Amino acid sequence: MNRVIRSLRPYPMEELNRIKASLKKRGIKIYDFGTGDPKEPTDPKIRQALIDAVPEVSQYPSVAGKKELREAVAKWFLNRFGISLDPETQIIPSNGSKEAIFHFPLVFIDTDIPEKNRVIFGTPAYPVYERGTLYAGGRPVPVPLKEEDRFLLRLDKLPKSILEETKIVWINYPHNPTGATATKSYLEDVYSICREYDIILCSDECYTEIYFDEKPPSALEVGTEGVVVFHSLSKRSGLTGYRTGFVAGDEKLIAQYKKGRASFGVATPDFIQSAAAVAWSDEKHVKERREIFRKKREIFIQLFDRLGLKYLYPEATFYFWVKSPAGMSGEEYAKHLLNYGIVVSPGVNFCAGIEVLENRCSSEYFRIALVPTVEECIEASKIWEKAHKDI
Repeated sequence: MNRVIRSLRPYPMEELNRIKASLKKRGIKIYDFGTGDPKEPTDPKIRQALIDAVPEVSQYPSVAGKKELREAVAKWFLNRFGISLDPETQIIPSNGSKEAIFHFPLVFIDTDIPEKNRVIFGTPAYPVYERGTLYAGGRPVPVPLKEEDRFLLRLDKLPKSILEETKIVWINYPHNPTGATATKSYLEDVYSICREYDIILCSDECYTEIYFDEKPPSALEVGTEGVVVFHSLSKRSGLTGYRTGFVAGDEKLIAQYKKGRASFGVATPDFIQSAAAVAWSDEKHVKERREIFRKKREIFIQLFDRLGLKYLYPEATFYFWVKSPAGMSGEEYAKHLLNYGIVVSPGVNFCAGIEVLENRCSSEYFRIALVPTVEECIEASKIWEKAHKDI
């Protein structure tokens, strides 16, 4: 096997799937707050658009994607963020955001230039930033995100020598796993540093539409030169199984990325694109989903307050980043909850592999994803309360 694959820990969500299978065998009812895959039904008009677009004769889709999808995305981006994007040169569809994030360093990391192959990202983090870097032969630079900084990646605190060797910076706000949000002024600071050191700024914006107060900004609001953003319909519209999103930004970078993607076999099927165009053109179902997540959020705010568990107040995303009870790691607390059928993700799952190998990650946190239905969340909160008292 490729040595990179051999060196990686099991992908956290796959590990959770094995745990859930074990619980099912034991006949324990599962309340799954582990994987971020909500159960709310996909809007009927989106499903119908897909069905209507399934062709009698199936042919290869193009990497560039359908014009009507790119135009729908451009219209949505203008309405949502006030930024005009050229659908011909600044937007390409992707199969969700994960594959696009993973493949991006494969195009832009030049292993023949080791003095410019670092990739910076915050930790805890979505594991794909690190894994895509490793597969591309880049050097991951996980930067610990601190509670006192509200889990913002602070490039201004990094050594100049690191920034000079950096090719890509990943930011992700609203943030997975913490739920932290960023202001436009923060994005301006990050953009300024990236321009100064000729760094590509990649902004994973999959959660901008799951918010409860102010609308989160996009990195493209502060500049387009050297900036690429990644969006997805998985969370916004509940299309996790459809695998559809888009990449947008600097037209030179998009052109280079499009050229590279032609080799990856990741062109989105046309019938998926037709459904995606309908989803990007509608806000009603998104507002309805936000209200459902708001109800779930309130259930757990009340629960954690009753239990005295500390957490980062979630202004966006459907995640809670919670501190374990005193004297327990996130992993220990998660294992305790498993005995009651409650599945959460230990914070260590979001530590970079480098941190784990060097014993620099002993996370006291765990993450819950508001995946079960409202009714199941109410049930689970009662069971959780009992489990907590049994510690």
